[in-house]
Amino acid sequence: MCYHVSIPDKAQLEEFLGLGVNVNDWTTFYHHLSAFSFAKIPVMTQEDHTRVQAIRWGLIPHWCKDETQAKELMGMTLNAKSETIFEKPSFKSSIEHKRCLIFVNGFFEWRDFNKKKYPYFITMKNQKVFAMGGIHESWVNKETGEIINTCSIVTTPSNELLSKIHNIKLRMPLIFTKNKMMEWLNNGLAKEQIQKLQNPLEDGLLEATSISKLITSRKEETNVPEVKIRFDYPELEKI
Repeated sequence: MCYHVSIPDKAQLEEFLGLGVNVNDWTTFYHHLSAFSFAKIPVMTQEDHTRVQAIRWGLIPHWCKDETQAKELMGMTLNAKSETIFEKPSFKSSIEHKRCLIFVNGFFEWRDFNKKKYPYFITMKNQKVFAMGGIHESWVNKETGEIINTCSIVTTPSNELLSKIHNIKLRMPLIFTKNKMMEWLNNGLAKEQIQKLQNPLEDGLLEATSISKLITSRKEETNVPEVKIRFDYPELEKI
């Protein structure tokens, strides 16, 4: 799954995407962001390739009845499994018509080893920013009239590297290389073509660094640069 990420700042997004994309809607960044904060993250939608929007993480389907149900659903829609995304009521409309790219510096996963969990920070080699595949939706709060835009990260079975790290659930986010990411936003894709894009990233493009357990602290601030610094555990077998 993918519940913890590092999010780029405006300057990094501008460098990654180039001058043809407006990133002025994105004004912050995170060294570490938990999905369960339901914060806004930087997203480019299928409908508009010209700008990056700040969209809340945790998808609220358009058919949601009220605010109470919306809050319940958001906790269950942070990720969308590629294998069932065309079947689940919360996702099946969005995957066909509202795909998006979610921009990150990296993501965090935990490795189980001898009945203990060890955190890792995973990044794209030689790339400060990269794109995850996602879906998004707009929901209207009938009580207030507010339009709330939300999104979910698509996940796939893990590749070789993530199988060694996320070694219990064997999942990873859908990740695109820069030359492939815009294919995800192509309006003309049929179901079979979308399914073919939902593959684990090929081996050799990601790198993983073991980090300290600061990221799991409930007393200390985790949105700090130190959360991503390498920390070696002598007891761990090398990946």
